[in-house]
Amino acid sequence: MSRPSSRSTLYRLIEAGQLAHRALLLPLAERGLEPGDDAILFELGRSGTTEMELAAELGLSEVALTTRLSRLIDRGLVTRQAVGPELADGVALSERGVRIRNGLADHWTQLEEALMGELKPKQRKKLGERLKRFVDLLSF
Repeated sequence: MSRPSSRSTLYRLIEAGQLAHRALLLPLAERGLEPGDDAILFELGRSGTTEMELAAELGLSEVALTTRLSRLIDRGLVTRQAVGPELADGVALSERGVRIRNGLADHWTQLEEALMGELKPKQRKKLGERLKRFVDLLSF
């Protein structure tokens, strides 16, 4: 069996994925955050929520989420406050958390634009659909 070519599309896709992953982790590390903290910040950026709802949305155990939230609260990125119409105990982003979340989102947008910037809208949509199909085929 021959060795996979470094010119193959799959090889380039793997290489791009690894480099994109590293590029997305860099601003987290620069801010003293851990991988996965961005998911919490993005989810809380939509609105405040209860810890139970947040754990369910992120697929984390309540214990794992509590550990992460404690660290983010200590860093001043998340605050405990009443949320929703029932004013349930919950968590939301602080002003600092909003700024950091926005910075991370801007960085994500820049990487997305570097990937898709030269493509026309229809080409972007087709690429997204094909990548989704590929991911679905590999998911078992």
